[in-house]
Amino acid sequence: MENQELPPAFDQALAGFGRYLTAERARSGHTLRAYLSDVRSLLGYAASEGLTDLPGLELGTFRRWLGEQSQAGISRSTLARRSATARSFTTWAMREELIGTDPALRLKAPKAEKSLPGVLQSGQLLRLLNSLEEAASGGAPLPVRNRAMVELLYASGLRVGELAGLDVDDLNPDRRTLRVIGKGNKERTVPYGVPAALAVDDWLRRGRPVLAKDHSGPALFLGSRGNRVDQRQVRAVVKDLFEALGDTSATGPHALRHSAATHLLDGGADLRAVQEILGHSSLATTQIYTHVSVERLRQSYQQAHPRA
Repeated sequence: MENQELPPAFDQALAGFGRYLTAERARSGHTLRAYLSDVRSLLGYAASEGLTDLPGLELGTFRRWLGEQSQAGISRSTLARRSATARSFTTWAMREELIGTDPALRLKAPKAEKSLPGVLQSGQLLRLLNSLEEAASGGAPLPVRNRAMVELLYASGLRVGELAGLDVDDLNPDRRTLRVIGKGNKERTVPYGVPAALAVDDWLRRGRPVLAKDHSGPALFLGSRGNRVDQRQVRAVVKDLFEALGDTSATGPHALRHSAATHLLDGGADLRAVQEILGHSSLATTQIYTHVSVERLRQSYQQAHPRA
């Protein structure tokens, strides 16, 4: 259904919505593809019901579209995202006067499952970082780079896309801060600690110069051919590290972000400070980490309090 040919009016609307997301909402490539895939799915479903233009869309169309996906076993979090995308699409279509009324205005999204993020224990992190330091000690550029990337991911709580997008001049070594361009092209300044600073300095001195080519530009982290490192390469490095660790359910670079946030809160950091560091637009997003920290607090209380 999602790959079927759409009626011309639907196809034009999809293209227009894509231009809007790119030009006005500054969405990332990954987010843009997800949004357009969701809308294509919706319009493909509407076309399968015989509709050929946007004014024919009604609330029931959206509900049946989501209902069919729910029966197919699509997760509630994905359904919630697709519901939100559908509302964004009809809001845009109203603004563009492609429809006279908003059929998705009363569309209710299913509540997404609340799950606690995977977090590495301090001992696990120490083992992981020690293994990186040992691998980098030989001086080969890729192990030196990998150590710097992982140290920086954990030290600063960066998203993997933010890490890959860093340029050399985004670093302020004197203040040990990073200039980060996050979601929606929002800029923030993020601190990092001494171990990360040493690892990054090592990469800049004896790793990056070996891999840098004329086409490398200002990219901080490079691949073996001198191109800017991409998210897939970073994910592969972290995946291998976690598999070698062996005793964690954490997966992917986001687990380092989760760990940084949780350990900051465990250490007494203010929730709003953690929000700023992570680049969350809403404090509610940051609050999921308090659940992890509160669970640890409860365990400590039960172990230490005489009347626990």
